[in-house]
Amino acid sequence: MDVMKKNFFVQSFIAAIFLVTVTLFSAAKAAPVPTAVNPTGTDWYWLSSDDKYSKYFSPDSVKVVKKVVKEDGRNVPTEIEAWTKTTFSYEGAAETIDNYDIKAILPDPNALSYSLALLRINPQNRTIQYAREDFYNKNNKIIWSKADGRIKEINSQSFDEDFYAAIVDEVFRHGEVDRKNAQDRWIELWTYTDEDGSVTTTTADTTTMRLKGSNLIVWEWQETKNTAGQVIEIRFMKKAVNLPQGTERITSGEMWTPSARWKDLDDEYDGAYRMIRNDEPEYKGLVRLRAYAKGYSSWVSRYDI
Repeated sequence: MDVMKKNFFVQSFIAAIFLVTVTLFSAAKAAPVPTAVNPTGTDWYWLSSDDKYSKYFSPDSVKVVKKVVKEDGRNVPTEIEAWTKTTFSYEGAAETIDNYDIKAILPDPNALSYSLALLRINPQNRTIQYAREDFYNKNNKIIWSKADGRIKEINSQSFDEDFYAAIVDEVFRHGEVDRKNAQDRWIELWTYTDEDGSVTTTTADTTTMRLKGSNLIVWEWQETKNTAGQVIEIRFMKKAVNLPQGTERITSGEMWTPSARWKDLDDEYDGAYRMIRNDEPEYKGLVRLRAYAKGYSSWVSRYDI
């Protein structure tokens, strides 16, 4: 009887150990373990560096995901994906942690070394979406990840402009990087001196110019200085300018003043088109934009579908 009890307890103990082992193994197998997602390309091409960040992209990873076939048979890419890499200094890591509001996850900027990101680009709208971001420590281990980031438009103030230009150039070969770095990237549209002596100058960013039907989409920088040469107002605006009709509307923008700093731009026309009269300073800008669109028709139509 004692022997039988002994054998029973031994067998029960072995069964229990086996059950625990199987349970732990299954749990470990089912647990989501973060692993590195390697881009197709293994070589990183350097784009730019400053005190906070160094930016790279993988040319081999660039691929067209979606395209439109035009009536003439040409395929026009409408969605592009590619992998990028960003390395951080201490200041860059701290700024990134603040921007993503992840201090609770990464309290020490020294822990953040670099990030890899899968970018999804729509060239017709100049937008980027971070489909996936993985943030790594110095031991190449993922310490935080994010997916399906917001879609944002690229302009001269965008952190991602270098990425956008390089990736789009890999597909279209229209000189996006060269235009971004060109000395004549910004062209003056008009200058006006008010009765009080303040001077307003408006320039247009040619890298953002693209035709959508009769509308020329463009970002403008408008700066007003007082008689002492001090900047008293800045307007950074995205406009749709109907070139044949001579009308325009502000689709988005920001305004800066010394007191209020940057805030969303209030459009008095609430996004509606307004006629540009030939007796106002903006008319010179309309003439300049018409001439540019005609002289550089291949550039402003480069992503037309």
